[in-house]
Amino acid sequence: MAASDIVVIMDFDKTIIDWDSDNWVVDELGATHLFNQLLPTMPWNSLMDTMMGKLHSQGTTIEDLEAVLKTTPIHPRIIRAIRSAHALGCDLKIVSDANVFFIDTILKHHGLRECFSEIYTNPSFIDEEGRLRIFPLHDFSKHPHGCHHPCPPNMCKGIVIERIQASLSAMEEKKAIIYMGDGLGDFCPSSKLGDRDYMLPRKDFPVWDLICRNRSLIKAEVCEWSNGDEFEHVLLHLITKMVEKNNPNGNTSQLYSDCKLQTISGNAYEAFSKTLYVPH
Repeated sequence: MAASDIVVIMDFDKTIIDWDSDNWVVDELGATHLFNQLLPTMPWNSLMDTMMGKLHSQGTTIEDLEAVLKTTPIHPRIIRAIRSAHALGCDLKIVSDANVFFIDTILKHHGLRECFSEIYTNPSFIDEEGRLRIFPLHDFSKHPHGCHHPCPPNMCKGIVIERIQASLSAMEEKKAIIYMGDGLGDFCPSSKLGDRDYMLPRKDFPVWDLICRNRSLIKAEVCEWSNGDEFEHVLLHLITKMVEKNNPNGNTSQLYSDCKLQTISGNAYEAFSKTLYVPH
């Protein structure tokens, strides 16, 4: 297997960046109280569109949004890991419940946008009044996706992963997937991965907890990580391991020989339940 046969799919919030981009923008622009007031009244995705309208009416400009987004925390080792994986030849994609404007602005600021071949997220655009509009990837008001996993109504990442897998199959490309994520919505796509794939959950975050409780539902090998340093170590070591598996005479082992994988075995954690818990 060459690095070009590896598809690395990453969540964005609290995976690539070390914060939730929606919360970051709301908090930095001083709109946290209004956000918390409206939160019980509508879905998150709809709330963010509403918040962009409220902020625009108060004089917040697109330039203000861009300035705030450019200060979003991202670990330098994660930046390096993304650039390295791209340079090695991996196909990098993002599957995120953020939105196009937020993700593009942050990635371009750090010189990372060209590293990703595709970004699957909620669409957004700047209207004629200069206001940012945010819409759901999946129109849940007309056609609910019906997923029984804890996916938000506007996005089932499992459906997105299945589309990516179908596209690879249609092109007769036998590629392995590495998926990295942290949240509840990352469990569904994890369950779609095969036994030649890898799931890299962020330790002590919601998806890690769900995987620990429901390890039998995950066919992929699971390798955990906790912070930016481990993000880089685990991802690049794993890529090297996958390439060397079919190229035993290669010299890639010298690149990341100090990286160590931490794996979650099937019986490493006592399962609380054999059935997936879906919060209401």
